Amino acid sequence: MSISTTIAELTEYVGQTVTLHGWVLRNTPKGKLIFVTLRDGTGHCQCVVERGDASESFFEEAKHLTQESAIEVTGSVSAEERAIGGFEVRVTNLRTIQGAVDYPITPKPHGVDYLMKHRHLWFRSQRQHVILRIRHTLVDAIRRYFNDNGFVLIDTPIFAPAAGEGTSTLFELDYFGDPVYLAQTGQLYVETACMAHRKVYCFGPTFRAEKSKTRRHLTEFWMVEPEIAFASMDDVIDLAEDMVCSLVERVLADHRADLEFLGRDVEALERTRKPFHRISYSEAAEILRGPQAKELLEKDLAEKTAEIEELGNRIDELIETGKTAKKKWQQEKAAQQEQTARERRTELEEEVSNIPQHMELAAGFEWGSDLGGSDETIISRLHVQPVFVHRYPKEVKAFYMRVDREDDRLVENFDMLAPEGFGEVIGGSAREEDYDVLLSRIREQGLPQEPYEWYLDLRRYGSVPHGGFGLGVERTLGWLCGLKHVRETIPFPRMMGKFYP
Repeated sequence: MSISTTIAELTEYVGQTVTLHGWVLRNTPKGKLIFVTLRDGTGHCQCVVERGDASESFFEEAKHLTQESAIEVTGSVSAEERAIGGFEVRVTNLRTIQGAVDYPITPKPHGVDYLMKHRHLWFRSQRQHVILRIRHTLVDAIRRYFNDNGFVLIDTPIFAPAAGEGTSTLFELDYFGDPVYLAQTGQLYVETACMAHRKVYCFGPTFRAEKSKTRRHLTEFWMVEPEIAFASMDDVIDLAEDMVCSLVERVLADHRADLEFLGRDVEALERTRKPFHRISYSEAAEILRGPQAKELLEKDLAEKTAEIEELGNRIDELIETGKTAKKKWQQEKAAQQEQTARERRTELEEEVSNIPQHMELAAGFEWGSDLGGSDETIISRLHVQPVFVHRYPKEVKAFYMRVDREDDRLVENFDMLAPEGFGEVIGGSAREEDYDVLLSRIREQGLPQEPYEWYLDLRRYGSVPHGGFGLGVERTLGWLCGLKHVRETIPFPRMMGKFYP
């Protein structure tokens, strides 16, 4: 009698007979033995089919199993350190549920565009499987942090009548004859709930019609936005700092092996401890114009140029290896390594071509400009922990941010930049609680007053100092996993010009 279970639970059934259901990752016949690597969504397991009387009815069937065929296997479990997953199943029965034919994503190399077109199948690769499981943990950790600390979840609308983050990135829709917009943020709505519940948060999809194709941008992404009453900007920064430490701690505790599989520098993440660095916008401007930024970029230029040359030589070697290799697996391995090297060289060539511009932008950074992506990268690379940059010029920030009472050129806002060049993952501020100042800011930015009357009501009736922030799930996950592009951090990424599947 077999026990139906999953690969993740095999440790409980060593020496017993179990039945597993899953998909074929690899099938390697070796004479009288067939090694089938099975994945079932919870892990990977080596299943061994041995030719003999007991396997006569299914040995040939097992021999011809194709990648991603769905199967059911029954067999005895034994611990095997050398096998993937640490266990082995000696198969006593096998049944094909559905045989896959010509699965598009094979062990041979594929370009990113091809993989993105087959995103619905790319999920099944071990790398993507790991990333999305870490995302699941991150989302759970975010919810647990706020739920365990007295925050009330407020679900804010997807359709909004006005801009929350400037009018240039709005997706406009026809709402039964009236224009509405996909929500850029839930913040304005969550502020209303803050005045009722004191500590609240919203968590959902947000949309930005930003015509950008950088590695940090998506047109649809998920954001968590807490809001707290009777709070200053420093109180909000403290909250962000504590939450980020909690998230990193949870992901490290649950996914250390997964992070190592992704090639993440786990020690770098372990440096995420309070207090984080805190610098003013003016100090950030000085850093960008200073010698540290210049030295960093000059070093980048030299190192990346040298790596491009090395990759060129490596590609030539791999081409030759592919031509002279006698075995198919050697040819495929060389082709895969060549593809990886070419992708890396292309990436580096683009980076090298941008470095002179980044150097020029940093050296000529003018007070009053907003920090760009390259500026954030420089500042975050010069710090080994997350860094808060606070008090930006009000002209480059949203109307709702509190004007600094000691310097009315500034607003009491902050961005948290993740280290190692990952850049902004959090943006927040104290909110302007004074009715007259808020109305003046709305008019300064050329926004119509009528759509914000309900928001102005919060300043008419019992207004108090308050503030909050937004954390982007995808950028945070990209930092935690050490990913170069946010497209791998969300199940179905939506980017400029890309919305299939």
